[in-house]
Amino acid sequence: MSHRLEVVSLLDGRRGRLRLDDRAARCALPGEVAHAARAIVGSAVLAFVESEQTRRVRIQWDCDGLNLLVEIRDDGRGELSTRDEALRPIAERVRGLEGELSIASTAGWGSTLSIRLPLDPPAQPDGLDLAELSAREREVLNLITLGASNRRIADDLGISGSTAKFHVSNLLRKAGARNRAELAALAR
Repeated sequence: MSHRLEVVSLLDGRRGRLRLDDRAARCALPGEVAHAARAIVGSAVLAFVESEQTRRVRIQWDCDGLNLLVEIRDDGRGELSTRDEALRPIAERVRGLEGELSIASTAGWGSTLSIRLPLDPPAQPDGLDLAELSAREREVLNLITLGASNRRIADDLGISGSTAKFHVSNLLRKAGARNRAELAALAR
């Protein structure tokens, strides 16, 4: 099933063509994956159309039974790379779902962004056993749940910034959390 849409870039009013190849329609997507995929594709299309030379963007969705496969291709300058600031939020979201992202660019021919998202959401850590934490780690964890930065943790507890960072790192490792927000959620 293919869809053709005429789009007007919100950035500068240029008209272009967007072609959506929706092969994944036959695959049931978990809500978390579908929501993330829509956000990722929207952000990627905006990153692609920022180039004044981009006239067309092709989005292809497919499903191999285990993964949602998304390929986004443009006919722009071919200068995008994985280090591009515009792609940073996309890369973070893909990593958060334990997916993979790659980009291939050819100068003057455009760029292709390939994304693989597992259909099964990442396993959630079991939680945090407060009994296994030292008194200091419990104090640091409490401040993290309040949204404190390493600097604030250090100031509140009278320790150095590097010691605060060390405690936060240990807590992340012990909890199996990927970031402070996940750690705070596990602590509640």
